[in-house]
Amino acid sequence: MGLSMGIVGLPNVGKSTLFNALLKKQIADASNYPFCTIAPNKGIVEVPDGRLKILAEMINVEKIVPAVVEFVDIAGLVKGASKGEGLGNQFLANIREVNAICHVVRLFEDKSVAHTETELNPKMDAELINTELIMADLQTLEKREAPKGRIAKEDTIMWETVCILKEELEKGKMAIDVELKEEQKNEAKKLCLLTAKPIIYVANIGEEHLIKKDIIAEEIKLKPIIPLCAKLESELAVLSSEDQKEYLKQYGLEEPGLNKLIKTAYSTLGLISFLTTGEKETRAWTIEKGMKAREAAGVIHSDFIKNFIKAAVISYDDYVRIGGWTEAKSQGKVRFEGADYVMKEGDVVEFMVRQ
Repeated sequence: MGLSMGIVGLPNVGKSTLFNALLKKQIADASNYPFCTIAPNKGIVEVPDGRLKILAEMINVEKIVPAVVEFVDIAGLVKGASKGEGLGNQFLANIREVNAICHVVRLFEDKSVAHTETELNPKMDAELINTELIMADLQTLEKREAPKGRIAKEDTIMWETVCILKEELEKGKMAIDVELKEEQKNEAKKLCLLTAKPIIYVANIGEEHLIKKDIIAEEIKLKPIIPLCAKLESELAVLSSEDQKEYLKQYGLEEPGLNKLIKTAYSTLGLISFLTTGEKETRAWTIEKGMKAREAAGVIHSDFIKNFIKAAVISYDDYVRIGGWTEAKSQGKVRFEGADYVMKEGDVVEFMVRQ
């Protein structure tokens, strides 16, 4: 879908270590000094989805193609970035290009890794960066001028939107949290504000905190927040599945924290998956939430849009419980939907198109 999640945070909070773990190889430079990441690193990450293996095993298909998310490792931000301090201008330019933000805050103690602030205070760190983003957005809004002369309705709505946003951002509110009418929301999108992007927080904790990670997440009071140990996750990334299970067992964990992060990133970007399974492959197809059947068919092949007839649809749970297409069709459990059907997460689908 061409949507990406930017990993941001203060210098040395573990952004590049997290990125390396996501990519399961050392791409980003995780050196111990501010701004060791300058040009943003980009990587495609598979979305963990246990449903695909089950579907593939039902018809003995070897090829599995999961959904993916693009992550971008962006340079560390410092106080004053909105005025060009550090790599502020570059940081802000890079973050404008992503669709959502993964904001890493530090909660691990390590004297060998420098920290730009005097104490570990993840909420304060998050507020520092959010303040810089707000200030950058205010600069964008300040450049807007009141319409003059013969004013179109659209211009009036835009100016109303700018005034509301400016007032609320000056109070410290993020654009995404400002209440707007539907027509104002449409105009706000044209402003491309940094604080209008969805955010998920990652608390990079030490291994000693893993046992009480959920309590720590609650105490930080940032939502949504995912506590994980980037160092541990990077060590896990190079292990086999069996060794991972043994390693995780030591910390009382059922799965890598990255799994939750990737899935949360996927949903935060407004994405869902529909599934197809056949002789050649079992696959998760990425679409935007709310997409209709005709457009979803076009994700498989553009010709499917104009040649769309209907879609055979069944939920994943029903498909597995009943035992596949043949049994589901014989029991009348398959629905035949038209072009305007709104696709749902986990729909197992066969599209019928004109040849």
